[in-house]
Amino acid sequence: MPLKIFNVQLRLGKSQGLFYGLILAVACLLISFNFSWAATAAAKHYTELELAPLPEIRLPEYERFVMENGLVVYLMENHDLPLVSGLALVRTGDRWEPSDKIGLAGFTGAVMRTGGTKKHSPDQINQMLEQRAAAVETIIGGSSGVASFDALSEDLETVFDVFAEVLREPVFDEKQLDLVKTQAKGSIARRNDDPDDIASRELQKLIYGQDSPYARTMEYATVNNIERKDLVEFYRQYFHPNKMILGIVGDFQPQKMRSLIQGKFGDWPAQPQITQPQLLEVRPANTGGVFFVDQPQLTQSSVLMGHLGGRFDSPDYAALDVLNGVLNGFGGRLLNEVRSRQGLAYSVYGYWSARFDHPGMFIAGGQTRSDATVQFIQALQAEIKRIQTQPITAKELAFAKESTLNSFIFNFQDPAQTLSRLMRYEYYGYPADFLFRYQKGVEGTTEADVQRVAREYLKPEQLVILVVGNQSAIKPPLTKLAASITPIDVKIPTSPLQAQN
Repeated sequence: MPLKIFNVQLRLGKSQGLFYGLILAVACLLISFNFSWAATAAAKHYTELELAPLPEIRLPEYERFVMENGLVVYLMENHDLPLVSGLALVRTGDRWEPSDKIGLAGFTGAVMRTGGTKKHSPDQINQMLEQRAAAVETIIGGSSGVASFDALSEDLETVFDVFAEVLREPVFDEKQLDLVKTQAKGSIARRNDDPDDIASRELQKLIYGQDSPYARTMEYATVNNIERKDLVEFYRQYFHPNKMILGIVGDFQPQKMRSLIQGKFGDWPAQPQITQPQLLEVRPANTGGVFFVDQPQLTQSSVLMGHLGGRFDSPDYAALDVLNGVLNGFGGRLLNEVRSRQGLAYSVYGYWSARFDHPGMFIAGGQTRSDATVQFIQALQAEIKRIQTQPITAKELAFAKESTLNSFIFNFQDPAQTLSRLMRYEYYGYPADFLFRYQKGVEGTTEADVQRVAREYLKPEQLVILVVGNQSAIKPPLTKLAASITPIDVKIPTSPLQAQN
């Protein structure tokens, strides 16, 4: 056969193969489409779905004991994976740092880990952990300090050694402190970049007071006031075994774990003479008013409103959480009315946000068009008042309770999460079964309970209203809400160089 004819036939053969391949692919698509169509036709509406009842939730078995030096220890075995995690809660927090050195607690928590120990430099610690795919971290937040570790079971002793060193023998390297201070100044310089961040920060000041430990702001000057000796002193004041709760969860043998803890922490002397500072009484700094932060570059408004709230141990907390469910989420009043029906919001929410040992806040807000700002605020106010005056329906109650109870199971996603929760309850003086009491409270909440707590705890007349937006674009103006509008200056006081002079 001539080569030319052969090549032509070869190309024809390939074309035929491609053609038949395409036919087969189209046939498969048609078959898939028919099956999909049939499945869609047979699908039920979501209201017709029948879901199995939630399984009963039980706490995993755990052991709790107190060492002679006062260190409280929780042990929870979990042999599903060859992993071990640890968490230490320390009775400290940035609410106890001096007002002229705001940032001190956070710096102490950061440099404890990054600054090395008496036995190992920062680079040595990093290398030891990286070689084992392990982690040791420390942080100090508002009301507690946290040290943690994660390791493979086979590396437990080595990683636990590092963890103990970081807790007991940090050296607070000066270079690492300088690095953290530089990063903090960068954060200060960028703190007005996000309007939502501005709104959150300034609303806390308006409700708690700008000098409150729950609202005060780190500045260049307070950062420059902090020296290495301040970190050392802050550490010495709060890091003692009788001021800590240690929890270990994972693949370990209890007796060996006890010996390991005793070997690393048993000789750490307690400091019984050191007392915890008393928490200051929290009072509202403002009980009403409209405040404004002008940001001419914005094309929308970030709105927050709120007032002082309560604590988790309130006897009405469960009903208040059901109230949150009535207001929020898909199917909630705020989304249905303010966003879907009136079209006034990109996002909208209203939450009773409690705290463990000091009052939280009730916060409502969202984002809206500049020219819809006043309407959006009025709609939010109207919905808050409506839930006080108009009883919720049985359907609304069922939806809110079901949503709340369905999410309850996510409090127990893994043993580490469960152990952390038990430790925090002890840290704040709550009963170990607090979460189950809350669950029963949600189950027992009625329509009347929701309206009662709405009337008792929500204070529409005391709402502090804050708008971050473009003043010239807000039409009608905010004076439609109140005769007097208080401007807030969020300009950063000084530059880093000026603060050092």
